[in-house]
Amino acid sequence: MKQFLVLLIVIICFSCGKDATPKPEAKLRLEYPEANYSETNLKMPFSFEKNALATNVKTRKLGGDDSYGIDLEYPALKGTIYLTYKSINKSEEKLISYLRDAQNFTQEHTQKADEIFSDLFENPKNKVYGMFYEVGGNAASQSQFYVTDSTDHFLTGSLYFYAKPNFDSILPAASYLKKDIKHIMETITWK
Repeated sequence: MKQFLVLLIVIICFSCGKDATPKPEAKLRLEYPEANYSETNLKMPFSFEKNALATNVKTRKLGGDDSYGIDLEYPALKGTIYLTYKSINKSEEKLISYLRDAQNFTQEHTQKADEIFSDLFENPKNKVYGMFYEVGGNAASQSQFYVTDSTDHFLTGSLYFYAKPNFDSILPAASYLKKDIKHIMETITWK
């Protein structure tokens, strides 16, 4: 037993040659490429500029005569911006209904959202008016918007990721795509 204790003391004395130094806290560093925008050539009643990082663009006709869906997929960021276009055809009732639906859609996220920021958007030159919503917290969609010319065109958009919502994890990608959404809003031109 004495030999065992002596051996244990020798091992303890010689095993700790250096003083322990604390390691700095590790932080995730995500870098995304600078946005490279180009005009879309989609056969839609509007056009906009999209980021080259959106490598998959899917379009589809929706139920209505003049309703379309556009998916801008960002595989590198594991997210998609979903756009939905609806024609108003100078119907005030349609416009009010579409505005109500877009605003209610954002409010549905209040159950999981910590906060919702809204930012009014106006571009009188191109007749584009709307609202941008940024949803904070573990909500399913981090950013949403709608734009219209108030007479003929209505477009909504929302951002979704292919993962369970965890705000801290998706924040860098959500911030990057928020800029793309705002750029879409700024570059929309109606046909």
